[in-house]
Amino acid sequence: MTLFEFAQTLYDSEFGTSLRESELAFPIIEGLHLIGLALSVGLIFFVDLRLLGRFLPEVSVDRILQPLRPWLFAGFAVTLATGVLLFIATAVKVVVLPVFFYKLGFIVLAGLNAAWFEYRWGRRIDTWSDSAVLPGGIKAAGWASLTLWSLVVITGRLIPYLSYQ
Repeated sequence: MTLFEFAQTLYDSEFGTSLRESELAFPIIEGLHLIGLALSVGLIFFVDLRLLGRFLPEVSVDRILQPLRPWLFAGFAVTLATGVLLFIATAVKVVVLPVFFYKLGFIVLAGLNAAWFEYRWGRRIDTWSDSAVLPGGIKAAGWASLTLWSLVVITGRLIPYLSYQ
């Protein structure tokens, strides 16, 4: 089964059709997707700006990151769940768009950056969190995160505009 055939199966399914044709379900799911993005990506921006020394530099990274983590993960969970639902409802329209695959690629790269940050720096946060000047690798991870998540949002916003042409 090709990717397009799989997308067509999802799109034609009773569930996909009911999501797409519902006056309430699709806009509610889309709204929840944006709220999840605001929670996850919005809070990540604050953390990244702190890593770069541009936001609350007098506050340790740990004091900013730790209380936000549950909200970040909740935002990601909402975004992932609603993203899957949006995909099911619009699968045949989005799998033909290169921008959709760019978005997925940027999500993967942002996730790899986050995993690298956690592996390399997150496990030892207590050793560097209070430093006035953070190591270059931490700043690089912050810049990469800001860039990649911005690209995720931009490519995601392009999808509805490019899919109606």
